[in-house]
Amino acid sequence: MFRTIIRILIIGLVGAAAAAAAYALWTPGARETQGIHDVGSNGMWLGHGWIGDDGWFTRYRKKPALFRDPMRIQALSNQLKKYHITDIYPHLCPTDTDGNIPAVDPDQIELFLDHCQGIRVMPWIGGILDTHCFLQSPEWRKTFCASAVSLLEEHPRLAGVHVNIEPMPSGNQDFVVLLQELKNRMPPGKILSVAAYPPTTWILPVISIHWGEEYYKAVSAPVDQMAVMTYDSAAPMPKIYEHLMAAWTRDILTWAQDSEILLGVPVYDDTGVLYHSPRVENIRTALSGIHGGLHSFDRLPANYKGVAIYCEWEMEDWEWEYLGENFLSRLHVEQ
Repeated sequence: MFRTIIRILIIGLVGAAAAAAAYALWTPGARETQGIHDVGSNGMWLGHGWIGDDGWFTRYRKKPALFRDPMRIQALSNQLKKYHITDIYPHLCPTDTDGNIPAVDPDQIELFLDHCQGIRVMPWIGGILDTHCFLQSPEWRKTFCASAVSLLEEHPRLAGVHVNIEPMPSGNQDFVVLLQELKNRMPPGKILSVAAYPPTTWILPVISIHWGEEYYKAVSAPVDQMAVMTYDSAAPMPKIYEHLMAAWTRDILTWAQDSEILLGVPVYDDTGVLYHSPRVENIRTALSGIHGGLHSFDRLPANYKGVAIYCEWEMEDWEWEYLGENFLSRLHVEQ
């Protein structure tokens, strides 16, 4: 019996050592410092204060000066341009239960646009499904579309809108109908962008936060751009997340037809949740996985436009530097 136990322990230790060695040698991602995957058109999600009305500052006890100082807005704009962030989604959620999007400060949004010339500004609108957003209701969809179109007409320098409704089950046709109706009503030349979900995985096989191939094709048809939330994977180890990112990159760019694709990069620190560990999901592992996935193509797909960073308010100095050194083709340093 003693010898049998010893043999089992030895076999277990050898198996564990082999698994550890295999993991150490496994390279699902890639590091890329030459900038060959930067095409100069990346995105970023921004906070509410940049364009929100006074009511938001009152409700959340925020200081307007942090967002409405022209020098601070210009500093943000300079940094975005330096790091090739061309598309930004300032938060304007949640929609009310009737479908009206939150109010903006008209003077503030024009000031913001003054300082962000050369950057496509698309307010981030939407909310929680069946709490703020009732897609099955024709009246709700009508109000939502009218509210978004009114914002674009009142501020014609806005490039478009960015729709984010969570969760969004794969196969939800009401969402596709909403996007079709909104696109049909938007002024000519305006961009309809959507926050999309990553493909399904064996780690977290939940269709409410992962989309299949057919649904990717359906959603991509009426929209101009998909910024994919390629995070919250519940991956337990960094290389597993890199592997997922590489596979997602290949699948998304293959499935999404003609709409522009930006691949999400997480820089937030939600700790204590099962779906996200900042040790696993971060700018290093995300970019590594994206590079690995892009290297599998003979040439960059035509619908690939770059990465989208979530989010500006949690981006630290070292993460900006890492983005510059491990993704960008060059840095335009502005004095």
